[in-house]
Amino acid sequence: MYYQTIRGYVRAVDDVSFKVGKEDALGLAGESGCGKTSSALTILRLLPWNARIIDGSITLDGEDLVKMRDKDIRKKIRWKRISMVFQGAMNALHPTYSVGKQITEAILLHEDVDSKEAVERTEKLLELVGIEAEKINRFPHELSGGMKQRVVTAMALACNPDIVIADEPTTALDVIVQAQVLKVMKELQSKLKLSWILITHDLSMITETCNRLAIMYAGKVAEYGDLAAIYKEPLHPYTERLLSAFPSIVGPKSELSSIPGFPPDLLVPPPGCRFHPRCPKAMDICRKKEPVPVKAKKDHEVICHLYT
Repeated sequence: MYYQTIRGYVRAVDDVSFKVGKEDALGLAGESGCGKTSSALTILRLLPWNARIIDGSITLDGEDLVKMRDKDIRKKIRWKRISMVFQGAMNALHPTYSVGKQITEAILLHEDVDSKEAVERTEKLLELVGIEAEKINRFPHELSGGMKQRVVTAMALACNPDIVIADEPTTALDVIVQAQVLKVMKELQSKLKLSWILITHDLSMITETCNRLAIMYAGKVAEYGDLAAIYKEPLHPYTERLLSAFPSIVGPKSELSSIPGFPPDLLVPPPGCRFHPRCPKAMDICRKKEPVPVKAKKDHEVICHLYT
């Protein structure tokens, strides 16, 4: 999926591939601007006017969502099968409508129910995420940041979807509230048998909630597979540097590693591997030829010339 601009195409999502199975929890991690949110918006086809899906497919139970009409996506897929917890609950909620009205609106639009049943379902959803049903008529400004985040999560669950995409669900929350929101998410996944896609910069959050991991860099997937396998033996130099930049609370004190330089301009990405200008292990082939996916182990894939 590319963004069309006056200067050319921004290659925001470029040959990205991953799979989410039933009751899987996939973490999408990487630096800002690497294409995580753009990938999520592409899946839901919630694209701005200048975005184009250039090629590829998004397959849900054998049906290609790219080929579906917008009308069918809105009626059959969006919120019914796949929903999203948007980044920044403060911005996702309308300030002049009560939180209850905003959730019931989603139910009435997508489900064949009357207003009374929609309100009852909304009260149950609020209780499910740990908010008293009496707060159904509260406005967003009357709730704390953590409560607003739970309201947005309840809204994403309003139509019993199969997959929930959570985009930075704990942004701007303090550590205690983050832990509470993560606990609610884990409980909901187990109770409702949901599949999750969790987008975050926080690798510790992914270890708490996910069983699979995709590391993204500059619009592409650098490494993908089982969470434990990637954490125990990261293969891509970018994944290695990301993990070494995260402090250990049990290991010996050491200086944190960093990744020098900046992510590339996706209007004119570098030739070959997009990470090579910042990679300490770059070879000549990295500057000339784009790497292809290599299956390192049964459930561990890396896109790097070191393994070809």
